[in-house]
Formats: sequence, C-alpha cells, structure tokens
Amino acid sequence: MTTASPPLPAPAPRTTYGQVLAEPRFRLLFLTRTIGITADSLRITTFSALVYSGTGSALLSALAFGAGFLPQLLGSLLFGSLADRFPPRALIAGGYLLEGTAAALLALVRMPVAAGLAVVAVLALATPAFGGASARLVARWLSGDAYVLGRSLNSMASSGAQLFGLTLGGAAVAAVGPRAALAAGAVMHLLCAAAVRLRLPRLAAEPEAGGGGAMRTSLRGTGALLRHRPVRRLLFAQWLPSAFVAGAEGLIIAYAGSHGFPSGSYAVLMAALPVGMLLGDLLVGRRLRPATRERMVVPLIALMGLPLAGFAADPGRPLSAALLLLSGSGFAYGLGLQREFLAALPEQGQGQAFGLLGSGNMTFQGLGPAFFGTIGAFTGTGWAMALAGLGALLTATWILTWRRTDPGEPTHPTPEP
Repeated sequence: MTTASPPLPAPAPRTTYGQVLAEPRFRLLFLTRTIGITADSLRITTFSALVYSGTGSALLSALAFGAGFLPQLLGSLLFGSLADRFPPRALIAGGYLLEGTAAALLALVRMPVAAGLAVVAVLALATPAFGGASARLVARWLSGDAYVLGRSLNSMASSGAQLFGLTLGGAAVAAVGPRAALAAGAVMHLLCAAAVRLRLPRLAAEPEAGGGGAMRTSLRGTGALLRHRPVRRLLFAQWLPSAFVAGAEGLIIAYAGSHGFPSGSYAVLMAALPVGMLLGDLLVGRRLRPATRERMVVPLIALMGLPLAGFAADPGRPLSAALLLLSGSGFAYGLGLQREFLAALPEQGQGQAFGLLGSGNMTFQGLGPAFFGTIGAFTGTGWAMALAGLGALLTATWILTWRRTDPGEPTHPTPEP
C-alpha cells in the first residue's frame, strides 16, 4: 500500500543575499566558481577560435565549442559517486588544477585537432564529480532560505561569468591571439585551485554505503535516483525548460541572418537571455518570500515559453530582444524547486545527485539546439523557436499536473543493498 509522503518542512524565514555571503566558506566557493566559469567560457571561445584558425572548418570549430558539454552525462553515470567518496577540498582543488592543466596543454602544445578535442572531452567526463562535491558543501553549510539564495547567487554568477567570459574570449583572441588567451584562462583556474587548497577547511569524505568500485557505485546510485519518482520528476523539471530555451537560443544567429538584421546585431539578442536570467534571479530571490517562490514555479516556466511563441510572428529586432529578455527572466523558476529537490535526496550520495543534475542540464542544453535546429531547417527559424516555447509551456502543464495529483511516495530513494 502506498504511504503518504511526509510534508516538506515549512519554508524558513526570508534571508538576504548579504547574510548568505557572510558565510566565509560559501563565499570562497562562490568567488572561485565565478572565476572558474569565466575561465571555462574563455577556454571554450578561444579553443574554438584556435581550431577554426588552424583548419578553416566551421564544423570542427563547432565541435570544439561543444566538446565539453555532451560527455558530462556519461561522466556523471560512470564517476559521479566520486563527489561523495573523496574529501571535497582535494576533489574541488584537483578539479581546478585539472582544468588549468588542460587549458595550458591546449595553449602550449601544438597538437592535432582530434587530440585537443579528446583533452576537452576527458575533462568533461570528470566535471560532474567536481561540481557535485562543491554543491554538496553548499547544501551542508547553508540551510532553509539561505540554501535557496545560495543557489540563486551561483545561478546569477554563472550567467554573468559566462557572458563576461565569452565577451572576454573574443576580445582576448583579437588582442593577443587564442594561445595567449588560453594561457590566461589556465592561470585563472590554477589560482582557484590554490585558493581552495589554502582556504577551504579540510573535510572527510562521506562514509561509503556498500562496496564496489567507483563505476559500479556511480551506476547503482544513478539508477536509484532515477527510479525514485519524486527525484526523477524534479530532475526533469529542471532539465526540460532550459533545454527548450537553449534550443531557441541556438537559432538566434540564424534568425537574425534570415531576417536581414544588421551585422553584429545578433550579439544584442544573444545577450538578452542571460541578462533576463540575472534580472529574474535577482527579483525573485530578493523580493519574493520562500513560499511564494515555490508557488511561482509553473508561472515562471510559462514565462520562459510564452515569449518564444511570439517568434512565430517574425518580430523585428527590438521586440525580439524584449521577448528573449522576458524568456530569460523565467529561469528563476529553479529557485522554487531547490528546497523540494534537496528534501527528496537521500542522506548519502547528495554529491552524485547534484553532479547528475548539472551534467544532465548541460547535456539537454546541448541536445536542444541540435533538435530545434533540425526542425528549423524545415519550418524556418521563427516557427522552430515558437515550437521550443511550446515545449516549455507543455512542461509547465506537466509539472502543474503532477503537483496536483502526487501519488504520495517516500521522500528519499531507498538505497540498494
């Protein structure tokens, strides 16, 4: 017989961003993560430019741009348990060290394109373990509304750092060339590794539940998470909306070109989404109470999709930018799911769960542009972007349905023996 799911604890009183940043351990993780994402974006841009300058191939340049995304899901499946099996300080510092080493290799060693792509792909396989360990520490050190705002700060920093890193990458390539720009990114990663190693407290790894190697434990843990309906629902609730919007985002350049917009105007449209994300997170995180954020999940996902539906009418430049800005602001829906997601996770293995969340998100965001780009070849870019918006609206409807008709399951996955 199915038992009723224990109710979530009542939302904690509203916290401020200043109170969250007052926690020195979180502040260190936040600052190093912001610098690290900037360096990642710098590496992505400059490596893609390096490949294009050496080969003249748009395809190889695109592969260089995306090589660090899709392998992350495989890395989470095979190595995600390392986020809980190793001491977090060593794992996080080692992750920055590995990223810095990879960037230095790309900058200093003249290797074949295939070898460079392999370096980036191997790094992507290990990324979920590093990110999962960091997210596990945030969940340990922040609680209640402070945890939600901590995730909000990380989301805003991620958007801002990606935007800044991509812009910096273009400027650096033009000023000093791609190899020197890659070397600068390597230095940034190495500084992050040193800061974590010297300033983050030394913590022990979690006690292991059951035996087995890293791959077996990772596969078993991922299976347990995905078989548990509340966790599975919350994972897809966070993966799907961003995948649909990423699908539309991947068509912005083609939309601008097919509609005769002036050269370079696509950059304004590309920037509108992350700017909207920053504004949405800031507004929802600062102005809304915890319970209100959780009630706003479905309306905010609808806000992601509705503006994209407007591209079926082929809007001009100003209206297109406004629609993308509105769509980006809906990304703040994730703040309303953080407390519920954390409550659904098992006591052990949270690092792997956070790694799976991040790697799945990157993978779905990589698949979205490919899927809707294919549709756009037949329907035109405007209609394809509108269909991506429809996908987000259908996701909002699905979430609304299961929130109203929850069958009531145990909060945490049952670990396998």
